[in-house]
Amino acid sequence: MNTLKALALAALLAAGPAAAQQADRLVNVVTAENPQTQLMSMVLTLQALQQGANVRVMLCGPAADIALKEAPESATAGQPPKDMSPQGALMAAIKAGAKAEVCAIYLPGKGATPEALIEGVTVAEPPAMAKALMHRSTRVWSF
Repeated sequence: MNTLKALALAALLAAGPAAAQQADRLVNVVTAENPQTQLMSMVLTLQALQQGANVRVMLCGPAADIALKEAPESATAGQPPKDMSPQGALMAAIKAGAKAEVCAIYLPGKGATPEALIEGVTVAEPPAMAKALMHRSTRVWSF
């Protein structure tokens, strides 16, 4: 084992539980109307999942439109460089283990019911979401 690897291993062992908690939980709150921002938030969500985070996605306002079965074209149109859409990336995140929710007032505000949502997306319960946001090992991203 070379010196650099030995030092890295020693640093990791010295960090102990603090290193393990670094990316324990993530709540990604997405409200942005811009499809590029929506997509990037989902790309980063996918990266967090790949790095072992327990991820919840909270979609509110215009961003929640990406969770609709009859989503606007801005939510389903592929974007460069990989021709991925915000909704496609959301579905990939759900498939990878993310819990995706729309805010509790989104559907009533649209005059819609949970049946309007794509598979894997539910309506957030405010007490549970508040608990997730306040947990001491949760990181909160906001887009």
